[in-house]
Order: sequence, then structure tokens, then C-alpha cells
Amino acid sequence: MTVSTPENTPSILALADLATPMSIRVAATLGLVEEAGSTGATVDQLATRTTTSAMALERLLDHLVTIGVFRLDAETGRYRPTRLGDQLRADSPEGVKILLDINSAGGRAELAFIELLDTITTGLPAYPRRYGRDFWTDLDTEPVLRTSFDAQMQWRFQVFATRIAEQFDWGRFTDILDVGGGDGNLLAAILTAHPGVRGRVLDVAPTIAAARERFSAARLADRASGIAGSFFDPLPTGADAYILSDILHDWDDEHARLILSECGRAAGSNGVVVVIEPIRGRGAGTGINLFMLMCFGGRERSVGELTELGADCGLTLHASTQVADGRTALEFRRSEAAQ
Repeated sequence: MTVSTPENTPSILALADLATPMSIRVAATLGLVEEAGSTGATVDQLATRTTTSAMALERLLDHLVTIGVFRLDAETGRYRPTRLGDQLRADSPEGVKILLDINSAGGRAELAFIELLDTITTGLPAYPRRYGRDFWTDLDTEPVLRTSFDAQMQWRFQVFATRIAEQFDWGRFTDILDVGGGDGNLLAAILTAHPGVRGRVLDVAPTIAAARERFSAARLADRASGIAGSFFDPLPTGADAYILSDILHDWDDEHARLILSECGRAAGSNGVVVVIEPIRGRGAGTGINLFMLMCFGGRERSVGELTELGADCGLTLHASTQVADGRTALEFRRSEAAQ
């Protein structure tokens, strides 16, 4: 079919094409780049290694050649990954495979976009409609998904963590509690940059086990520890600062208030709550904002919206600092009326 459009106007069909994004995701899931290696492999070899249909796989590979992910040596019949395709390696510097693998938490979540019409109609997340349970229950039920999610969070913060540690004055605190802090990558970066600070990370038990391993490997075990728990339950009191990093945007306003309120209660009149988030229009684009709704029922918020959310919980915004590209730290304190 030939599509005619005015000069210099892209075809809407090109923007709506599903063949390309799904082909890339299937290639990542099957590990085609790793299986082909630098020497390449024939269709039959790849089909045997991936337990797939050679006939169907050849069509997939031919499309991957068309879009520049693989190239075909016509003489040998071998398919080799291009420099673009090399990004699909598990060990590539870009680290994107974990976001594309359909069997990983991130890749699985993206496929829930197929239920977007229902989300737009009802305002409810699509993930439970597609999989029968919400994202967080899915992680708790499937350990493999939990592991891949933790790895995804580690990848996301491998650059951010160091910048956040250096661009914010953590050194004025004695004790920090990173609430929902995953495997401790941010806390480890903070403690490394500020030797006088001690800290704890709170998260679900399997993730805390990984955090303790991280602290031990980084020789921080004398200043860092892990606590298994939930940010919907009462938090340990006594810390100088309670960190919520990339947490609130995963939740609707009702749940975000519960999380913020519990942090404010634990912080008391002397502590602070540091919310680190992508800000809508400043590190958070329209696509990710739509994803947060589709997957979690969450949202990306503006500084004003976060300030209002804090006020609902008896917290007043005292400072706003850009700590990395796409991340802003908002420092909240208990308002006088809440004390």
C-alpha cells in the first residue's frame, strides 16, 4: 500500500508501526545479538540456539536488517549485529536490554500499553487488566521479576547516584534513612562521598539482602545497614533525613500522601524529608507520564504539585535543588502547624 502525504509531512503510519518496536523487543528477549556473536550466525543456527521457527526467525532477522540492527552477509548467509544492534547485549554500556526483554519487569510492563484504551476510558492502570494483578504484587509473586526490577533500578541510578551524592549537601546529616531505596546504590554513593554520614535503607526483604551485599562489598558495612519493611508501615524514627528517591511518581495522590505522611511523622520536628523526583517538563516527558498512569496509576508532578502534596501532609518545602539531569531534590520540613 502506498501512502501519500504532503511534502515534508511524515506518515502517521510510520509513527504507529508496531513491527519495529516489537521486533527489537523479541530480539532482546531471545538474546539474538549474544547468540550471533561477532562472527555472526545463519538462520538455522540461531533458530536452533533460541528454539524458534527458522522460517519465522528469518522474517524477523530480515526486518532487523532493514532497520539497521543486523546486517546480512549474502555470501555466507550469516547475520551479524551492527553497532546499533550491539546495544542489545546484556553487557552493553547503554544497559537497555533489561528495559526491552519481555521477560523482565520493565519489558513486561511496557506490553501493558496494549490496554491503553481501557486506561484512557476508566482512568485506571492497564497493568492489572493485562496481567490480573498490579505491578507490585507481580514483583512479590515472581522472584525473577523482582530481580530484574532491582537491576533496572540499579541501571537507572548508576550515573544519577554519584551526581545526587555530590550535588546535594548530605554532609550536614548524621543519619539518613533511604525509604524504598532498593539495593542501596544511592545510599552507598552518598556515604562514599560523605565519610561522616551513616545510613540505612528500607525496602522489601529480597532487595535488602542485595543492599547488604553491596554495603559489604563497598566496605560500608560499619556505616550502612538494611531494614526490611514497607513505606506504608510506621518508619523508624530518629534519622536526620528521610529520602524518597523516585518513589512518589509510582503512586497516585492518595498513596503518595500516605508515604509522605509517614516520612513526616518519623522525621518529626528536627528531621527533613528529601524527595528526589523527575519533574514534569524538567526531566519527565509526556511519554513517561503516560507510562506511569498506564503501569502504576502514578504520575509525574510539577514542583507546585509536589509542594501541595507535601502541604497536605503537614510538610513545607524549604529548598529545591537540581541534583542531576532530570532529577530535582525537594527538601521538606514539618510545618509549625503540624508540630
